[in-house]
Amino acid sequence: MKAKPNVLFLFTDDQRFDTINAWGNSEIHTPNLDQLVREGFSFSQAHIPGGTVGAVCMPSRAMVHTGRNLFSLEEDGERIPENHSCLGEVLQKEGYRTFGTGKWHNGIESYARSFTDGAEIFFGGMWDHWNVPANNFDPTGQYEKAANFISDFYYDNHPVELTCDHTTPGVHSTDLFTDATLVFLDNYSSDSPWFAYVSYMAPHDPRSMPKEFLDLYSPSDIELPPNFSPEHAFEFGIRSLRDEVLEEYPRTMEKIKTHIAEYYAMISHLDSGIGKIINKLKENGNYENTIIIFAGDNGLSIGQHGLMGKQNNYEHSVRVPLIFSGPGIPKNSQSDEYVFLMDIFPTILDLVGCETPASSEAISLEPIIRGEGTGRDNLYLAFRELTRAVKTKQYKLIEYNTSEGVRTQLFDLINDPWETNDLSISVDYYDVMTETRQTL
Repeated sequence: MKAKPNVLFLFTDDQRFDTINAWGNSEIHTPNLDQLVREGFSFSQAHIPGGTVGAVCMPSRAMVHTGRNLFSLEEDGERIPENHSCLGEVLQKEGYRTFGTGKWHNGIESYARSFTDGAEIFFGGMWDHWNVPANNFDPTGQYEKAANFISDFYYDNHPVELTCDHTTPGVHSTDLFTDATLVFLDNYSSDSPWFAYVSYMAPHDPRSMPKEFLDLYSPSDIELPPNFSPEHAFEFGIRSLRDEVLEEYPRTMEKIKTHIAEYYAMISHLDSGIGKIINKLKENGNYENTIIIFAGDNGLSIGQHGLMGKQNNYEHSVRVPLIFSGPGIPKNSQSDEYVFLMDIFPTILDLVGCETPASSEAISLEPIIRGEGTGRDNLYLAFRELTRAVKTKQYKLIEYNTSEGVRTQLFDLINDPWETNDLSISVDYYDVMTETRQTL
């Protein structure tokens, strides 16, 4: 019987869809991701459905690991109950050893049942990249050790207790998690196939990275996107959220260019770490028998539409990169079918020949990869109680629940991919408005 392939899942934090050179961004340096694009199958229209809380990455990650939709999670994904089967859990039943390193934002219990092995585990949403409060793998799954940290000692003297049994000062999170993965691959001796989940904290802020990567970019050379704006067109309840106060109002061109340069530098650093892992697979003879998945958990605005974060339903916040490569997967191929990140769950299981549990609500992308399937006709998007949106093959309708009543936007995504021309007030689009509203 043919051995099951290994699975490497590379997951980044806050990396939007247009941050890979091979996908058309000539400003960014991503040679290893470019190679992954050439070696694999890309989904150019992969999305998250939004978020039910400000920490959008928490439900996003819960959806990925369970295949459940945004409104079928428990506690917004802060914990995953036992009746929601996790990806690592299902793979274990199929004979896989499962390794998890990096960020886990969905509770200790669900991590413990997902992984048989691990290292440098961070239970949380964000932190200082150079001083990660990490945990060694605990086979009992208890993770009972904790430590006090002061997150901003210039302005605050209140300690925060975090689950942590060690730190490695001066080692960047990207290098910490990359090196942990390299050690796992070097030392793996089991005859069983392995699943390695490498969950980076980058390029989430605070955006800091080794100088060699920052030196790749000059803010003055960065081109601002066509939808840059000093402020959003109207207030819809997110102005004071943490992500939005990272830059003062009104946003200036110079400041936003600096933010983008640092964002790109974080991604180039990530790209370097990913290259090391892929090279290790080639060195130890595992590359040809390893399915590699690369994705980001959500996008980010960084000045687009006058916003900084991901707490909205614009393209820059809901679209993410998604690439599959490995045995049986077409090379240098791409699909523009509409898909959600939660669809990764049944897709991996199909690719390795495992049955998808009944608790999953996602659709497998394996037929699309084979050239025989289709994605979704339209997408339903949301953020908290503040926005609801629908994305059809041509239009996006966004409705905002503001303090002054409902505000509406309509964009023609084919002719206006940057979402700069609001058609909602045009009488010429009355029928389109009626139809998309009905869909919503």
